[in-house]
Amino acid sequence: MRVLVRCCCGPLPVGGGAGRRPNPRWRALARLSAAPGWEGGQGARVREKPPWRVLFFGTDQFARETLRALHAARENKEEELIEKLEVVTVPSPSPKGLPVKQYAVQSQLPVYEWPDVGSGEYDVGVVASFGRLLSEALILKFPYGILNVHPSCLPRWRGPAPIIHTILHGDTVAGVTIMQIKPKRFDVGPILKQETVPVPPKSTSKELEAVLSRLGANMLISVLKNLPESLNNGRQQPAEGVTHAPKISAATSCIKWEEQTSEQIFRLYRAVGNIIPLQTLWMDNTIKLLDLVEVDSSILSDSKLTGQAVIPGLVIYHKQSQILLVCCKDDWIGVRSLMLKKTLTATDFYNGYLHPWYQKNSQAQPSQCKFQTLRLPPKKKQKKKIVAMQ
Repeated sequence: MRVLVRCCCGPLPVGGGAGRRPNPRWRALARLSAAPGWEGGQGARVREKPPWRVLFFGTDQFARETLRALHAARENKEEELIEKLEVVTVPSPSPKGLPVKQYAVQSQLPVYEWPDVGSGEYDVGVVASFGRLLSEALILKFPYGILNVHPSCLPRWRGPAPIIHTILHGDTVAGVTIMQIKPKRFDVGPILKQETVPVPPKSTSKELEAVLSRLGANMLISVLKNLPESLNNGRQQPAEGVTHAPKISAATSCIKWEEQTSEQIFRLYRAVGNIIPLQTLWMDNTIKLLDLVEVDSSILSDSKLTGQAVIPGLVIYHKQSQILLVCCKDDWIGVRSLMLKKTLTATDFYNGYLHPWYQKNSQAQPSQCKFQTLRLPPKKKQKKKIVAMQ
């Protein structure tokens, strides 16, 4: 493995102020520059101001907005913020690739697929929704390190799914943090810039992602305009208030009727429903709930419901509103459409499944015809890989 290190001549741009602990990266560079026979090679002097040479790491729609802002800055010849922009993404089963690759190809930007990160020279790296641990050797390739655009107010919601967990836990405030990447651990580096926004009531993760992606892109450009100063003024994350946002799985989408309140189920729906439809079990069949609605108080006062025993998972068809009413821990939720072999409206499900079942089992109690919690077997964990730049 050949690691290209640029020599830092003159004053260190970060980490050298009084009372501030020197950055390990700059200590390493200083040692190299002082070593006998060290001549620095290409680009021996670290740039102290723009335009920057940037290598971007990203995958999804959130990251695409960050890349779009970087590309716009590179195209703005008057401002001269970015001189060079190249892109690293991850392989995708889709021939078109992930949103970041699609944008890069359309914009004629050089694209590499991880673990290939090219062999060019850069001043700073930028990460947004990349989901891969970066090695220390890779981070040391960049004189100004690697910045991360993270959609949460760190240290709250460290991890790969901060927006989903913001919605899932009913947070009223969200935000974006621009931070410095540290090797071997996710989302623990110094904070360079942080801004908050209120979470609109009943916002979905997709809607919140659109808001935070624009905010994060603008914040990153602001940091890059004053990069050495921003790095020098970075602050460590507080030890208090740390929470984690692990990646979601199919098991996350399984509704627990006996345990979850209607509010918790609607949060789950708004958090993951556009990624993984909520799932349940009916008569040993897996059902995906596609369209959930809140139940109007006038429906809840219907005599058909008021005289009904409250049993979590109980399913009743309400003809007037044409929705399925499902009982949860504390209340009822409404279902307009679902998938059982194919997409069905609530009326289709009643006519094709519920009504025939009651006709066939005329003596059965309603509690025998209910949704049950689907329990999926846990997946085996895979070891995380740290790939160095070669």
